[in-house]
Amino acid sequence: MKNNRFFIITCVVLLACAMTGFAGADLTQSLAPITGKVFVSSTTYYPEVFFTGDKGTVTFEVMNSNTNTSVMLNHGAFSDPDIRLLSDTYDFSNPLGPLQSRPFTFSILADGPPGDYYPTFSLSFFDSNLYHKTLVQIDNTPLELTLLNKPDTFAEGNKKTIYMLVSNPRKNGVRNVVLVISGNGTGAIPSRSFVGDLAAGASMPVNFTVTPDQPTTAILTVNYDNGDNPHVVTMEIPISFGVDKTQADPVMSNVQVTNVAGIYHVTGDVNNAGLQTAFTVMVTSLGPAVPEDPYKNYVVGALKSDDFGSFEVTFSAENATSVPIQLSFKDADGNIYNSVKDVKITTSGSASSATAGSSTMLPVIIGIIIVILFVGGWILYMRRNKK
Repeated sequence: MKNNRFFIITCVVLLACAMTGFAGADLTQSLAPITGKVFVSSTTYYPEVFFTGDKGTVTFEVMNSNTNTSVMLNHGAFSDPDIRLLSDTYDFSNPLGPLQSRPFTFSILADGPPGDYYPTFSLSFFDSNLYHKTLVQIDNTPLELTLLNKPDTFAEGNKKTIYMLVSNPRKNGVRNVVLVISGNGTGAIPSRSFVGDLAAGASMPVNFTVTPDQPTTAILTVNYDNGDNPHVVTMEIPISFGVDKTQADPVMSNVQVTNVAGIYHVTGDVNNAGLQTAFTVMVTSLGPAVPEDPYKNYVVGALKSDDFGSFEVTFSAENATSVPIQLSFKDADGNIYNSVKDVKITTSGSASSATAGSSTMLPVIIGIIIVILFVGGWILYMRRNKK
């Protein structure tokens, strides 16, 4: 009797265990298609590409593509030997509804040298795990400063323009790009230029003027943010004084002086022997000369390289043997240049070239004498013929 009872109990226990085992197997198999539809739909790194030592974030968007079944999520983690995790892991159990997504964001630090890395994101649900790897890059390429054009030399107090190009050779965009110009005695305007955001592979021209009061060095500093990480690149430009070999060079030539009723008339040509355009070329007389109408000063205008123009100025001068004639012009930056040439005149009020002017009247006088002699000879001839 006891043996029969023991046999029956043993059979019941074995049957229960078997049923429990089959139920567990059926549960695992039934959950497999559900968990297979949970995946990482997107991964976002900020910044997109790191410098070594940059801090940032990575966000994994987890999607439940099941249309009518929720999934219980547990323990989201991030791991990589060269990308350090700064924040905590996700240790909780929360359901993710059908056709819903949830972000998992981690704070990270790029510790490794430049290269490609594949950190792992893991997530647990039911009795299985989700593992996801994605590419993140560490690249230490900085922004670049390119000098497009600058004067060969500078002069004290003269404004000159320097043309620059700020370029981003990185694979990701950067933010808050600012160019700052500093240096003792540079007189840079503007001293600070805001470029803003600069996309990957993009460039932005930036120009500024320098009005130095001494030979110095202009220090160019580009500040920018890679994500929220500040970075700096610098460049030095020497500011040396000297003569610019390419600047405009107007020269007076063929200067002539005549005296008409006590008013001196100075005429001549202005030739631009330089390589740049001379703007607002002007000729005027200086003391002891007193400018007189009709040409107190004469504006020749703009002269391109190898171009020329004529001028005439009028003035009076007492007890002077020479008068300075000033030639002035402006360059493209508005700087004014002056040169002076002394023109000789006589103390009696007639110019030294007035003698030359009288000599120019000699042919006329000779012509008049010839006409008088011809007419006189003709009259004498006619009288003789009548007799």
